[in-house]
Amino acid sequence: MEHLKKKLNQLLEKKIELDNYLGKQLPKAILQEAIQGKLVPQIAKEGTAKNLLEQIRAEKQKLVKEGKLKKSALNDSVIFKGDDNKYYEKIGEDTVCIDDEIPFDIPVNWAWVRLDDICSFIHRGKSPKYSLIKKYPVVAQKCNQWSGFSIEKAKFIEPQSISSYKEEYILQDVDLMWNSTGLGTLGRMAIYYKKLNPYELAVADSHVTVIRPYKQYVVSEYLYYYFASNTVQSVIEDKSDGSTKQKELSTKTVKSYLVPLPPMEEQMRIVEKVEELTQLLK
Repeated sequence: MEHLKKKLNQLLEKKIELDNYLGKQLPKAILQEAIQGKLVPQIAKEGTAKNLLEQIRAEKQKLVKEGKLKKSALNDSVIFKGDDNKYYEKIGEDTVCIDDEIPFDIPVNWAWVRLDDICSFIHRGKSPKYSLIKKYPVVAQKCNQWSGFSIEKAKFIEPQSISSYKEEYILQDVDLMWNSTGLGTLGRMAIYYKKLNPYELAVADSHVTVIRPYKQYVVSEYLYYYFASNTVQSVIEDKSDGSTKQKELSTKTVKSYLVPLPPMEEQMRIVEKVEELTQLLK
């Protein structure tokens, strides 16, 4: 009997250990499948990422004509697979092999893109002048947790200084906020949801990079899952600059991040599937 009891305890300990392991590893595995195009099927009628990039480029050209975007924003790179099965990037007249930068292959209707080419705004926030007047919250790194965005942890900016902020620096709904300094917080990301902010507006501080995709073509939640994946997070410190304790993720580095881009409808299906599976794990 004593031997049986000991055996049952050992099995229970192994089950707890396995449950803990799966609880940590399964979400990572789901994200990895999602960003590699293996979580949901590809559907031909949804078009291709190439079509999507053409639409984004047309939108940029429109904004350039309206004076809302610099002409340099049209200098997108084109990433393609050569006859030798290697990946190349063409910018203007220059073409270079970037095969060593590509972490995995993607479905034929997807495309590798630089983050900057699918975003209208990527920039660090500003160092604020704080105030006890609770009117305009400042999103700092502690507000961005993997568990979600928390406005309750924000301090507040001196109300009159808000006039020094250009309109694009005011946070917009479903902007991505990426912690960009400091060991332990570097690489943590959250999505800004306006409905979670009871105040009129919010801004980010200088330790947070705001990423604003062209939201009619790119789903913020899809980008969030990509940047939360092991592909990005496992090498985040290698991508950063500075000393061990003062790691920095520069704006230039953020802009040049490679992103596997599916068609718009597939992005939405991926997000729905990840959320569905994540709920089942709770």
